[in-house]
Amino acid sequence: MIATTERRYSLDEYRAIAETSEERCEYYDGKLSNISGVTVNHSRIGGSILLYLHEQFEDTEFEVFKSNLRLWIPKYCYGVYPDIMVFKGNLQLNADRDDEVLNPILIADVLYPKDKVQERPSKFHLYRSILSFSEYLLIRQDKVCIEHYWKQDRNWILQDFDSLDQSISLKSVNIELVISEIYRKINF
Repeated sequence: MIATTERRYSLDEYRAIAETSEERCEYYDGKLSNISGVTVNHSRIGGSILLYLHEQFEDTEFEVFKSNLRLWIPKYCYGVYPDIMVFKGNLQLNADRDDEVLNPILIADVLYPKDKVQERPSKFHLYRSILSFSEYLLIRQDKVCIEHYWKQDRNWILQDFDSLDQSISLKSVNIELVISEIYRKINF
């Protein structure tokens, strides 16, 4: 899924590479990680969520973006491309950059088939340093399995979903996300 470089890059070097590269790469602590290996199911799930939320957010203050927009996490000097990000109101850009955003309220990540359990909490830990961030979806592409986290007061609550007949109550945007819509056209 991700090949990490051994060489350390400055932030300016990373951004120059990211602007000209055909492949997306994440940045963390001076290291670059190329993102590759997206599957048909991964693309379908991401696209289905994007379309569903886009329709739900018409004429609202919410806006949804797919994975080609970089999320910058200042506390950790981390640049990442979540599959789906939702924003409320105005986008907060990182300084004068128009390719880095700072303030999602909801993030959805479709897991790669080879994602290891120990890799999952690390991104979630980094995301939680974002003040506006209050809801997270982790979606498996090889079976119906979604982990839904939402922030309540200072704690994070987890709810698991494993059936196409269920819906997820997205607290941050006040809508129901129908699981059968997420997995449309998916062949397991």
